[in-house]
Amino acid sequence: MRNFQNISFTIDDRVAFITLRRPPLNIFNIAMMREIGEALSDCGRPAELVAIVFQAGKESRAFSAGVAIEDHEAETVYQMLDSFHAIFRTLELIARPMIAVVDGPALGGGCELVAAADIVIASERARFGQPEIKLGVFPPVASILLPLVVGEKRARELILTGELIDADEAVKLRLVNHAVTVEQLEQKTVEILTRLRDLSGAALGYTRKALDLGRGRSLDQALAESEDLYLNELMKTADALEGITAFKDKRKPVWRNK
Repeated sequence: MRNFQNISFTIDDRVAFITLRRPPLNIFNIAMMREIGEALSDCGRPAELVAIVFQAGKESRAFSAGVAIEDHEAETVYQMLDSFHAIFRTLELIARPMIAVVDGPALGGGCELVAAADIVIASERARFGQPEIKLGVFPPVASILLPLVVGEKRARELILTGELIDADEAVKLRLVNHAVTVEQLEQKTVEILTRLRDLSGAALGYTRKALDLGRGRSLDQALAESEDLYLNELMKTADALEGITAFKDKRKPVWRNK
């Protein structure tokens, strides 16, 4: 297995584990996102693979608090989107069940990763949300996937207001499959992985592809349109720059509405 700086990656008994190790909040920077992409590329080779598990290291206080603010700036925003969205494109290409084990906040890009998962197991400490609007930007992946997961109206409300929800509410919205205590988190994960390990990797792969067909168009196609809007229109507005600058300066943004 490769040696990574921001994650650890192992394959054990037909399951790939990608563990986020950029404590305390596992904020995705470009280097970390590229490492995740490299690990996922390795997941495409073993035909017997039955699942890919995303989890945070025990030293972390969050599943992930999202993408690094400094990577949203004009000089790096293209590379940021390219690196982050490559994760979702590769997941769709690999077509294996993805499991997110969430103990702590999953915000912004972290919540988008949860939305992309087939099965989500969350502890009572988990929180979910897309706060990008408060920075004057929007979450491209969530804008596509969240309405499919939780329904159109609630997804719009969550993205447009930046509201945070707890694990119980996330279960009601079907963003999370299982909400358990911290002590039950590992046991529930093992239980689900045991079921998957009894199955054919090939059958699971084809089934995952069939489920994705229900979206009507590929994630890759939808992301291309969302990326164009984000890079070529939104990021040229004064308010997008102001929101990011205000966050870095730890002050309230002054919107110019243009």
